[in-house]
Amino acid sequence: MTNRLALILFVLIVAAFAADFAVNAGRASLFLAKELFEFLHWLAFWR
Repeated sequence: MTNRLALILFVLIVAAFAADFAVNAGRASLFLAKELFEFLHWLAFWR
């Protein structure tokens, strides 16, 4: 991965979080964080 591509991905991720906090007060980010946490617990069970 080049530095330019990494910077573009970083800017897109930050813009998505900023849009989520501006429009939904961060609800989508919180939902994704909760689902990721549950998925990690499920994944640890199968380890």
